[in-house]
Amino acid sequence: MSRALMIQGTGSNVGKSMLVAGLCRAARRRGLSVAPFKPQNMSNNAAVTADGGEIGRAQALQAVAAGLPRHTDMNPVLLKPETDTGAQVIVQGRRLTTVRARDYARLKPQLLEKVLESFQRLKAAHDLVLVEGAGSPAEVNLRAGDIANMGFARAADVPVVLAGDIDRGGVIAQIVGTQAVIDPEDAALIGGFIVNRFRGDPTLFADGYRLIEAHTGWRGFGVCPWFDGAWRLPAEDALDLRGGRGEGLHIVCLRLSRIANFDDLDPLAAEPGVRLTMLGPGQALPGDTDVAIIPGTKSTGGDLAYLRAQGWDVDLAAHARRGGHVLGICGGYQMLGSEVADPHGVEGAPGADPGLGLLDVSTTMSADKRLTEVRATHAATGLPFDGYEIHMGMTDGPDRARPFGYVDGEPEGAVSADGRIAGSYLHGMFTDDAFRASWLAGFGVTSEAGYGAGVEATLDALADHLEAHLDVDGMLALAR
Repeated sequence: MSRALMIQGTGSNVGKSMLVAGLCRAARRRGLSVAPFKPQNMSNNAAVTADGGEIGRAQALQAVAAGLPRHTDMNPVLLKPETDTGAQVIVQGRRLTTVRARDYARLKPQLLEKVLESFQRLKAAHDLVLVEGAGSPAEVNLRAGDIANMGFARAADVPVVLAGDIDRGGVIAQIVGTQAVIDPEDAALIGGFIVNRFRGDPTLFADGYRLIEAHTGWRGFGVCPWFDGAWRLPAEDALDLRGGRGEGLHIVCLRLSRIANFDDLDPLAAEPGVRLTMLGPGQALPGDTDVAIIPGTKSTGGDLAYLRAQGWDVDLAAHARRGGHVLGICGGYQMLGSEVADPHGVEGAPGADPGLGLLDVSTTMSADKRLTEVRATHAATGLPFDGYEIHMGMTDGPDRARPFGYVDGEPEGAVSADGRIAGSYLHGMFTDDAFRASWLAGFGVTSEAGYGAGVEATLDALADHLEAHLDVDGMLALAR
């Protein structure tokens, strides 16, 4: 009989995604067919699925941990912020609409049916479904119509383990306070708690742990120390982006305000011969930059204005004049051209904005979104690699005569006449070890990291970590 268990958190970014990934791997090693599930996610870092849709990157990583191909049922509602007050709503992998935050509350009750439909399909196909909440059940002002936490748990009758983050401080208040403010019927679904991200000797928190048990009546499933290998796994939140730990080739990525699919950079950050810098607002492009990367974005026009506001357009032009290299990926590729036109107002008010002018191409935005996994060939080296496309708009112009690569025999992307400026719609290219090694070799860097194997090894280490510090068997026994 299929069972399910939900990990909720006392707040955002308390480690829920990592806990679910580790538990997926632990359950898989027990011989269970396990699938991850997140009813509602908010992230611009999406992954293309085998069934031609998109889900949050955390669920893509959890699918790897579970040994499954990515599927849209794993994250039936994905919110992709386009502005500070509005987001694109993706339902079962496809764009439904774009709404303002104040209007989304009225839409949520209509989405619960789709959420439960996806959940039931996963539950019917697997022994165990491990569910990740979003934000916190303590956000009781959002409880009406909730589909992300207790609203889903109650509708699907899924037991909950609540995770608190001691690294933030106040974990006793986080957990006890959650019980104090939520509805008693919601609290009855919580079967226990985890104290996550402890630094130091966990026995020093013994009194606090017992105090939580006494005040809540909930069972404690353990104190989990900080997992040092977390940086080796793809981050979903742009706030978690950090530079690499290597030295050598200096790659600088612009941290755009709506940066999307930034896991493109993870394989580069893992390379010992690469120094990756994530350039924040107000920071100038370093003079020793070898390669500047303009990443994907959820709003090309908005982030083009943001880029100019930081003075990065001037920095990139000077970098190019000095003979530096620039790579634009997806929205970054669109920015490299002479113009980004949006005649139908897909991203905002209809109009056109001048691009950076580093490539002789121009882009016209359209409402049609291309979502597909691809097998591409790099034009310069002839090397094949796997990637994916997830974008709106079409780009064309004279520099397309020098493509970055080929997909199904058709040219893709563009390269400048001197070969130093390149743009491509292809995400995920650096995940391919052979392609990444060849690309880095062009800069005199020897690749030393097997990225996919490293992710697998880190997921195994994460499962070992949870097994050593938490009552994993007890949590899985709670599932129903």
